[in-house]
Amino acid sequence: MVQAHAVTIKPHIHNNNPYRAKNKSVVVYTTAENTDYRITKTATLTFKEHKQPVETEACIFVDPSKTFQSFLGIGGALTDASAETFYKLPVQKQQEVLNAYYNTKTGIGYTLGRTHIQSCDFSSDSYSYVADNDASLKTFNISHDLKYRIPFIKQVIAAAGGKLTLFASPWSPPAWMKTNNDMLHGGKLKPEYDQAWANLYIKFIRAYEKQGIPIWGLSVQNEPMANQKWESCIYTAEDERDFVKNYLGPTLHKSGMADKKLIIWDHNRDLIYQRASTIYEDPEAAKYVWGTGFHWYVRDVFDNVKLVNEAFPNKNLLFTEGCSDRFDLSKINDWKWGEVYGKSMVNDFNNGVVGWTDWNVLLDENGGPNHAGNFCFAPIHADTKTGALTYMNSYYYIGHFSKFIKPGARRITSSSNRDQLLTTAFMNKDNKLVVIVLNLTDENLPYNLWIKGMAANTTSLPHSITTLIVQ
Repeated sequence: MVQAHAVTIKPHIHNNNPYRAKNKSVVVYTTAENTDYRITKTATLTFKEHKQPVETEACIFVDPSKTFQSFLGIGGALTDASAETFYKLPVQKQQEVLNAYYNTKTGIGYTLGRTHIQSCDFSSDSYSYVADNDASLKTFNISHDLKYRIPFIKQVIAAAGGKLTLFASPWSPPAWMKTNNDMLHGGKLKPEYDQAWANLYIKFIRAYEKQGIPIWGLSVQNEPMANQKWESCIYTAEDERDFVKNYLGPTLHKSGMADKKLIIWDHNRDLIYQRASTIYEDPEAAKYVWGTGFHWYVRDVFDNVKLVNEAFPNKNLLFTEGCSDRFDLSKINDWKWGEVYGKSMVNDFNNGVVGWTDWNVLLDENGGPNHAGNFCFAPIHADTKTGALTYMNSYYYIGHFSKFIKPGARRITSSSNRDQLLTTAFMNKDNKLVVIVLNLTDENLPYNLWIKGMAANTTSLPHSITTLIVQ
């Protein structure tokens, strides 16, 4: 039986060396509306003895002895659109983008990435890697990707220090493999092409790895319940279960790719439990699956993610896509965009997610390119006429997590006694605590960071996100 890497839902309790906050300091980094703070070091706090808080005191209670899932990473999607925009910039601006995302010191330290198999909506055109009716895939080639996307991903990997955890998702099989004979507008995979389509994933992985781009994992299908005007393909839960069980899973194993992490669903939080339960309750399908991926386009049903974690604790959860859609240049500086990210990330990590992947890392001044007119926001936008870069506040909100939480960290208990303050926390391998505190209100909110009878007092600014490093 194939062994899947496990997510632990019940906390590990370490009492051998209890954590002590005494003599430790807290470095505070802040991003806040109506200030110049952008992941800015704003304070250094000290702990004082504080045995029993009273009900009138706002507190964030952190318990490093209770540890949960391991942290995989945070990153964004490396699409055709991002690559094409990148190569329209002057070289020094290209370097700025790479440093902004992937440098651990001067940037926000992305370690995770997603790319697409064949074209997606954020491509300038629709294309396939194989000629029509070539079920043997003899015509397979990735020449389209060699122009922009592959060179871009290679530069990203170099900027990330030579290592990037990259997974790939298909938006659609070739048109001739589908019931509607169209890569766009939904349709389904014809049963006679199940094996040919499974073989194409293998061809893709091998071709990219031959280019020096390791593929860590793959999802079965992007948004399998969405009939979109762009590349899309419909799989019911039973369709996806049977394709994984009978074709994609066995094909990966026979091809020597049993180590590739196979991700199901890759769609919204709304139907996530129904999809996961259908597939995981079939052991012959479940044995091939590493975890469940999901998007956020149906927002705030966070508990559905937790339910999957509770029901299937030996499978992983990965946030695979989210963006602020409907691009509008006049709203690019609205503060709410970052807060959407902060709220989702806090909730998702607290519900057991191991990694979090934004959508396009870079888009142009129109929110594209996109062949379907489905323009949206990205944390960094480039004006391809002037070379100017605009950093949305979402870049900084994501950075409050990605810059400080390192792969291999373990989530720990972080409990707020006020619903105005949202929090999550991790312990890095070097034993530094990373506590995130999110304030979505218009108020200054004083609170204590409380750890085992010791407290450090600080104030959360209105509409702010803070990262507190205890060391």
